[in-house]
Amino acid sequence: MSKNDKNSESNEVDDLANSVDRAKILSEALPFMQRYDRRTVVVKYGGHAMGDEALSAGFARDIVLLKQSGINPIVVHGGGPQIGAMLKKLNIESEFSGGLRVTDKATVEVVEMVLAGSINKNIVGALNQAGGRAVGLCGKDGNLIVARKVDHKHDPSSNVENAVDLGFVGEPEKINPEILETMIQSDIIPVIAPIGVSTGGDTYNINADTAAGAIAAATGAKRLLLLTDIRGVLDKSDNLVTGLSIDDARALMKDGTISGGMIPKLETCIDAVEGGVEAVVILDGRVPHAVLLELFTEHGVGTLVQQNN
Repeated sequence: MSKNDKNSESNEVDDLANSVDRAKILSEALPFMQRYDRRTVVVKYGGHAMGDEALSAGFARDIVLLKQSGINPIVVHGGGPQIGAMLKKLNIESEFSGGLRVTDKATVEVVEMVLAGSINKNIVGALNQAGGRAVGLCGKDGNLIVARKVDHKHDPSSNVENAVDLGFVGEPEKINPEILETMIQSDIIPVIAPIGVSTGGDTYNINADTAAGAIAAATGAKRLLLLTDIRGVLDKSDNLVTGLSIDDARALMKDGTISGGMIPKLETCIDAVEGGVEAVVILDGRVPHAVLLELFTEHGVGTLVQQNN
């Protein structure tokens, strides 16, 4: 046998081994697919992973795969870095308070333009390019998210409600999920920008995690996945905490282990679980196929928050 023949045979063996490995992965994923069959999974998509072309394309393929596997994904997206870049370009100053962007009239107009415009349509386009049928929405469409102004923020360390004025920053007062239910029953993947409207017609910027949590509760979602830019919840030694009860989450906020932008995420987890979502997972969206790894493997990735034992 010639050297070329040996190399060809070796390549064929390697290809077969790789094919067997892929088949094994699909087979092992089957029980997890059955677990989520015909159930709703809300995915909050945000962070710097949205700006990475390869990660964005992979995310789109994964969401389409969920839909084609009999799962009903709903995507709620953020866009903090993109909003910040546009505000800087327009010379509009912006600041944060307790992890939330202080939003005046000029800022909320930019927020709506970026979230409900370019970002939303880019995600819709990526999903459609991957073979899905995605439709972009914001909370104004069909009065999906009726919002009220945020005028108090909870301080976990003191368990006190403090008065705040964040401008046109809102929180969901009511979710009207009828439009989503219609889409869920079809082959459409909803993609939602977290812009809400008050009963008086004012536009409000809503934290994407908060909007995703409210939508997950209103649609009876089995899982809420919060994609972020870190591995999940970290302890004081920067080790990943893989699982938390509601009481555990509150304790970490109270003792200062959790601070800044992670506080609204954990508050969202608690509210969603108490609202009927089976579990919420905070995971690193920079990890390729993070959504599939979380849903279709035994141990998942990130930090899972669920009811107290």
